[in-house]
Amino acid sequence: MRIFDPHIHMTSRTTDDYTRMAAAGVRAIVEPAFWLGQPRTNPGSFTDYFDSLVGWEPYRAAKFGIRHHATIALNPKEAGDPRCRPVLDLLPRYLDKDGVVAVGEIGYDSMIPEEDEAFAAQLAMAVEHGLPALVHTPHRDKARGTQRSLDVVKESGIAPGHVAIDHLNEVTVDLVRDSGCWMGFSIYPDTKMSPPRMVEILKTHGLERMLINSAADWGVSDPLLTRETAEAMLAAGYTDDDVDQVLWRNPVEFYGQSGRLDLSDLDDAASRAAEPTFEGSSILRGGS
Repeated sequence: MRIFDPHIHMTSRTTDDYTRMAAAGVRAIVEPAFWLGQPRTNPGSFTDYFDSLVGWEPYRAAKFGIRHHATIALNPKEAGDPRCRPVLDLLPRYLDKDGVVAVGEIGYDSMIPEEDEAFAAQLAMAVEHGLPALVHTPHRDKARGTQRSLDVVKESGIAPGHVAIDHLNEVTVDLVRDSGCWMGFSIYPDTKMSPPRMVEILKTHGLERMLINSAADWGVSDPLLTRETAEAMLAAGYTDDDVDQVLWRNPVEFYGQSGRLDLSDLDDAASRAAEPTFEGSSILRGGS
């Protein structure tokens, strides 16, 4: 079984997680830029964070045979903070980098005017750079936030097929399916989706344009819930090919629209990943 987790925050995870993920069949991941839990107070802290997403973290993942890509954005949680707004001016330099496969996470947290502005501006950047967009739907008032997100997407002129609306549930999936956007589901304990619920959604809505992720981060989360969802699909009568479509081919199709998805030589990378070590790394020495 091969797994592509299209939304996971490995900055928050340990090398033990990478080991477990590789053993479970995770071969590729996308790490979206997000809120780190502690408010950032200046654009420089974002610069350091973005540099890590396109430099250190792909290096770390490769040591375990996992291919790492990133999405870059001013996240919704901090889009309303005037100290962080200048980050919008930094984004173009990162959106041109090879390992960046989408603009994200963007969207809403509290649905305030400042978030409207940042959302629209970053969708425009996605169009300008020819990149897909990964949209975060708010934790509160999710149905209204999802509809508002879809309205902004429509107004932006970006093709619906270049947009993934994430963190969906049974209440919001119909809205997104009818829009033509991709449907993202975070298999995340307690607050989002569980594997059995996800299987029921697949039974009702099919496999097309479905993206299943762990969204694992600094909260109570599990980077192996993609694998558990795959096993739940098999137990429910889905075939290996069905699982491969949802857990591999769908995210490849979505992020492949960037023209930057590099999944070459993954078998060789996995075979070289035994007993990873960081000693002597040029990154640790400050090299490029």
